[in-house]
Amino acid sequence: MSDSRVALSPEDFRRTENFLRAVRERVGTVVVGQDLVVERLLIALFTGGHLLLQGVPGLAKTLLVSSLAKCIDLHFARVQFTIDLLPSDILGSEILDQKSGDFRTRKGPIFTNLLLADEINRAAPKVQGALLEAMQERRVTLGNQTHDLPAPFLVIATQNPVEQAGTFELPEAQLDRFLLVHRLKYPTRAEEHQILARNAALGIAKRDRGAVVETEFDVLAKEPVGTVDDLVRAMEAVNRVHVSETFLEHVVDLVDRSRHHPAVELGCSPRAGIALVKASRARALMHGRHYAVPDDLFALAEDVMLHRMRLRYEAIADGVDGRMVLEELLRALGGVPETPAPANNGVETAQNGQLV
Repeated sequence: MSDSRVALSPEDFRRTENFLRAVRERVGTVVVGQDLVVERLLIALFTGGHLLLQGVPGLAKTLLVSSLAKCIDLHFARVQFTIDLLPSDILGSEILDQKSGDFRTRKGPIFTNLLLADEINRAAPKVQGALLEAMQERRVTLGNQTHDLPAPFLVIATQNPVEQAGTFELPEAQLDRFLLVHRLKYPTRAEEHQILARNAALGIAKRDRGAVVETEFDVLAKEPVGTVDDLVRAMEAVNRVHVSETFLEHVVDLVDRSRHHPAVELGCSPRAGIALVKASRARALMHGRHYAVPDDLFALAEDVMLHRMRLRYEAIADGVDGRMVLEELLRALGGVPETPAPANNGVETAQNGQLV
């Protein structure tokens, strides 16, 4: 266990910087733009938190997660959440061996390093609830036995915030377990031009007696640029990033203000403050600093706090949305979000007063 009181040595800092640069460059070979999303993915990975990606289909959410797993030589599993999915389809089950008469454990896809829960809000509440123990305690109970999940373990879920037919609202208990909820935006014109050019340059891969058209999943290099040991060192480095008492006071003040704003019915939990500190440490390291600054707090506030705030019905009826409230809270501390998304980009909706 690393001691957060031990300062980062220049060698550790340089090694972590090289590792981060290599991962970002490798992901950039198949994913155009989305630098902010890659940063959020790495923040979640380095802090042991979970990430929910919200965005319309076709924004390379699955490709991003798959690319990250291959970059660092992590085990990757994907579960497509549907209405008929059962908890045993994710966690596993105990199966009776007809020959011996004993039960044996069949582990599900959750026993991996990176679990992609695709369209998580399409599964029934009992399936979503099955993830709670795994996300919080990093273990799964099957029958009378409790099994520890691999380390690291990270849930990266996706959600389409526009189409609500056949979906179930994520409960506050599960939303609160996501360290970050990041809302993806469409690429710029220049980025989309590059996406089309890269796709047009893909070839044909011959298989068996036929062939298939290559996709971006086929061109990612198989050789990882980092190992699990590199990841562990990066996690230790993040844990040694300095957080001042003044910074902690800013975090406490911001979280407390969310609970007393007149437009907010349910403010942020203490887990939001913990997430802000952890994520700010990781972001500081990724921006070449060994100490957290208010800019880290302002940049991450939207991803950490919006999904933990529930607006009053009266405020929603008056046209108030979550970003308006958050910007007001941040202005009281002297800052605004890093890159506020346009209000009409289709990635934020309100369900029963819950910001998603």
